[in-house]
Amino acid sequence: MPTSNSDARINVRLSSDLKMLVEEAAVTLGQTVSDFTISTLVREARQVISDAQCTRLSNRDRDIFLAALDSLDARPNDALKAAARRYKKRMA
Repeated sequence: MPTSNSDARINVRLSSDLKMLVEEAAVTLGQTVSDFTISTLVREARQVISDAQCTRLSNRDRDIFLAALDSLDARPNDALKAAARRYKKRMA
């Protein structure tokens, strides 16, 4: 990940031990410390955002959720009806 066209900075202070660890990891991958730091930081940032936006269910919970959706006697409650009205109003 080249840094030559960068126009923003993030400054970080860390212990000497952590700096040496980062330098060793960068060398191991054949990257500069800056490129290693940027690629690692961006990858982690994307993962954090993805995790926050994604709901993961266990197999049991997934089965319960799908059964509820498939239930013939399922009816929306008042809160769900109100949410649908608000959504339709915003999308109109």
